[in-house]
Amino acid sequence: MAIKIYPLPLPDSTEASSFLSFGRQVKGFDPTDFTQEEFVTIENAFTISTFYFLQCRLVSGETTRTEQGLLTHHRDDFGHVNNELDKNEKSILHPDLKTIPHVPQVQLIGNGTIYNHEGIAEATLKHPSHTAFHKTRVSPEDEAKGATCFFRWHIDAALYDRRTPKVTTLYATNVPKGSKQTCQYDDGTSDELPVPLGATAFVSGKMKFEILPTELKSLAVCSKAKYAPLPYVWIAPAHLVSTRLGLESEGDELPSWEEEKRMVHPWGAAEMLVDPIPEGGKKESALYSDGADLTDLNEVRELLYKMQRPGIVPKLVYPHDWSERNFVLFHNRGILPSVVGALNKDQVCAFYQCNLAASDDPVGSSTDDVKKWS
Repeated sequence: MAIKIYPLPLPDSTEASSFLSFGRQVKGFDPTDFTQEEFVTIENAFTISTFYFLQCRLVSGETTRTEQGLLTHHRDDFGHVNNELDKNEKSILHPDLKTIPHVPQVQLIGNGTIYNHEGIAEATLKHPSHTAFHKTRVSPEDEAKGATCFFRWHIDAALYDRRTPKVTTLYATNVPKGSKQTCQYDDGTSDELPVPLGATAFVSGKMKFEILPTELKSLAVCSKAKYAPLPYVWIAPAHLVSTRLGLESEGDELPSWEEEKRMVHPWGAAEMLVDPIPEGGKKESALYSDGADLTDLNEVRELLYKMQRPGIVPKLVYPHDWSERNFVLFHNRGILPSVVGALNKDQVCAFYQCNLAASDDPVGSSTDDVKKWS
């Protein structure tokens, strides 16, 4: 069967016109048995859209690693360092991920107890809960009625000593069944989003940029951010805002770290580096026309939140409704995902997650981008 690529089926909550180039559904591609020509078709598709899913036969953890290695030109290191997450108990990621022993680049995530799975005799997985990491929480009464929230908007990256992965793959082996839930934003707006049980939500960085006002587009193309050292440990004592798009407070307890391993990219959380507006640019409307090094954490967080909050309005969020054997690939540098929903202990789900550290850094804005948008 030849590979065929179709428009991504969208729920009624989305604004279809905003998702024309966002994602595609792929049919006729078997990730366990494909030709070089078929793979090139998939690889080239990533230059057009940033999210792909296909329904396929049973896939192993090794298959997800192999697919990743091809898409990232044979890189073979997990984006957070092979076998390291299990050792760092202070990281907020530690409780959520189980490393598959014979494929350390692949993590087992989900909820409930599983047995005899990819060399793991028994493991109790825990669906990320907003009760452990959020400033506010959905009340037990509202949760019982189907209310829920996003868990954490993020990119899959260590953001320290490892280059940001280009692609994330997710493969569903077990998916819970149940009623839809209502994702609440709880930020003073009336925003809410109907979501399938156990959904993963996705938003496009491209769409987020396109809807920004002029002065924030200018700031976006002229700025980079310096991440905190060991950021997932640094933020462990902190709490997320109600939309789960930023932090309310900060932590300062860290293990030893090295300055040269800190990452500077187009986005982050600890410090913003803003370049001056170039000659011929619109300095009068720019927020920092002469450039700036923003080190006040509250100012940095407020700016990043102001730039990103419009991009997670319900009509711009794609909540993927998982089925068993769904295989999803998404552009990790162009999409923000978030786990959504609350699961009971007896609602079992399991996924293979893989992202490999890239061989290069995100490029950021080009000279033409700066000329056009600043």
